[in-house]
Amino acid sequence: MSFAIAAAGTGGHVYPGLAVGEALVDLGVPREDILYIGGRRLEADVYPAAGFPFLSVELRGLSRQLTVRNLGIPRVVLAAVRVIRTELVARRVRALLGMGGYVTVPAGLAARRAGIPVAVAEQNAEAGLANRIVSRFATRVFGSFPTTHRLPRAEWVGNPIRRSLADFDRDRLRPDALRRFGLEPDVPVLGVFGGSLGAGVINRAVMAMLETWDGPAIQVLHLAGQGHDEVAAAASVSPHRWVVLDFITEMEAFFAACDLVVARAGGSVAELTATATPAVLVPGGFGSGRHQDLNAAALRDAGAAVVVAEDRIGELPAVVKSLIGDPQARRRMAEAATKIAKPDAAMVIARAMIEMASA
Repeated sequence: MSFAIAAAGTGGHVYPGLAVGEALVDLGVPREDILYIGGRRLEADVYPAAGFPFLSVELRGLSRQLTVRNLGIPRVVLAAVRVIRTELVARRVRALLGMGGYVTVPAGLAARRAGIPVAVAEQNAEAGLANRIVSRFATRVFGSFPTTHRLPRAEWVGNPIRRSLADFDRDRLRPDALRRFGLEPDVPVLGVFGGSLGAGVINRAVMAMLETWDGPAIQVLHLAGQGHDEVAAAASVSPHRWVVLDFITEMEAFFAACDLVVARAGGSVAELTATATPAVLVPGGFGSGRHQDLNAAALRDAGAAVVVAEDRIGELPAVVKSLIGDPQARRRMAEAATKIAKPDAAMVIARAMIEMASA
């Protein structure tokens, strides 16, 4: 019994897709019977490195501005549909999962033409265009929040996360994580990340904050993204212990080391809740409408996060200072995060795919 998972672009699509594939393997599906479909970005490295078959097709996202470049999209989509359908039939795929993003549309259409049941999984509180299109003929629709705007049929299962995060144990992991990053055990650690590509706005705000920091003792573990050498340069002359990395795949070590995190509000909010990590969220105004605003609001309303709007980023130092100096407040946020976490989402979706394939 073979399966296919369409997930491409940023880590917000790729790693939840990988989590579902790993859950299928845990349920007894051979790794070689799980085909991943994507383009030539992050997915082209991640899935083959994990030992899964990978089909790369030409992809192009829809520009939200009027441009002649959009005129070529139907040709690209139809060409991808033909390539994907041929591969699905050859591999006798019995169920396909789309994780959102522009690969979901040609993959979903290809599966439909081949008579293969389709499911979609939405990572955000507001559905993206691709999932809205494919959900119209999907057998199952999964959402990461109790309500997914513009995807009324979504079942609330949570956002798939890898087993290492679903089984997260901070007390067990923390000593090794602190040693790994060279951090002290008795000084609060502020984690910073903006997703797999980093976030310039957050990076600059944290640099400015630490330059004039007058709060409690603090350490910083900063995943700055590729090409942000200015962060490393600032850290090298800072009086604070400030560890700067581009990106790491073992995010369980990152969360285990951190007492508070400053981050964007993409699909990674599921990792924050699963690991019960208090957060200051700075939603990005990009992608599908207002999805990061809604993601952040869900955690804020639950008491698991504080939200700082990008146009009020100057408030970040005061917010961080108050939380770093208040362990009780952080503990309450961690407890609130646990109440809305759904760490078993990958397994729930994997079981649903097997049910679809067996119907």
